[in-house]
Amino acid sequence: MPLARSRTRRSSIDIWPGFVDALAQLLMVIIFILLVFTAGQFFLSDALSGRDKALAELQRQVSELSDLLALERSNSETLAGQLKASLTERDALAAQLKAATSQADQATGQLGEAKSQLDALRARAEAAEKALAEEQDTSRAARAQVEQLTASVAALREQLAKIAAALDLSESKVKEQQTQIAELGRRLNLALASKVQELAKYRSEFFGRLREIIGDRKDVRIVGDRFVFQSEVLFAPGSAELGEAAKQQLDPVFAALKEIADKIPPDINWVLRVDGHTDKRPISNAQFASNWELSAARAISVVRYATAQGVPANRLAAAGFADNQPLDPGEGEEAYRRNRRIELKLTER
Repeated sequence: MPLARSRTRRSSIDIWPGFVDALAQLLMVIIFILLVFTAGQFFLSDALSGRDKALAELQRQVSELSDLLALERSNSETLAGQLKASLTERDALAAQLKAATSQADQATGQLGEAKSQLDALRARAEAAEKALAEEQDTSRAARAQVEQLTASVAALREQLAKIAAALDLSESKVKEQQTQIAELGRRLNLALASKVQELAKYRSEFFGRLREIIGDRKDVRIVGDRFVFQSEVLFAPGSAELGEAAKQQLDPVFAALKEIADKIPPDINWVLRVDGHTDKRPISNAQFASNWELSAARAISVVRYATAQGVPANRLAAAGFADNQPLDPGEGEEAYRRNRRIELKLTER
């Protein structure tokens, strides 16, 4: 027991000195840290104090710069107003300069024209002076000519008096001749009217005989003063040759014409006109280039057959009208059939 207690005491005596040393060292460290903290706090306070001074200085400089900026802005606005006024004045001066330049150009052109006119006036003045000199030279000869002309005028007046007397006589003769011409015209008109009436009588007789011969047929009819054959009665489509059937249709017509022609007096200058007509559909082949050629060829075929039947050639005429005088303006086959025709008309030459 005593041994155990002694060992316990020894253990207690050995621990505390080391613990105290550790505490002493810890205390020294803490004190050192406090000293470092105190020194850092001192230096930090000093730095913060310097920063506040620098910040105050910076604020002062900013305030000065703000004042300078405001002053600069005021100066800029003043300068902008002055610049705007200067630009306006410059534009006005430019306009004035342009107007002055234009006026100067006009003045230059007018000056050139004036120089040209002046040169022309000088030339005219020189020409006038030259003409005046020539006129003075010729005035003497002109006076002599005036005297000769005066004598000639007197002679002409005498001749004019004689001509006036002859004209009076001629006017009276002209009036007499005009009266005679008017009377002859009246007689001629009466004679022509008489011949026309006489020819109309034979035309009526001719068409009356044809109406009796032909009878009531739709393809052969009398329209006014014309005797109308439909083309299909005389010609095949696109052809200008008369067949035997077509000649049989024409024989009574020419027989009646020869019978009536013997009765017409020789002083009536009549003619049977044969007109060829086609429809509006164009034709173009080796034989006929157009409807003009086809209509004329058909009319000529009828005229040739008429001369072969004894109708005098000087009493016949052939004309081709193509499709330019249609009876029916329609577009159907019936209209085309009516427009394809041969017309015979007994008329004056």
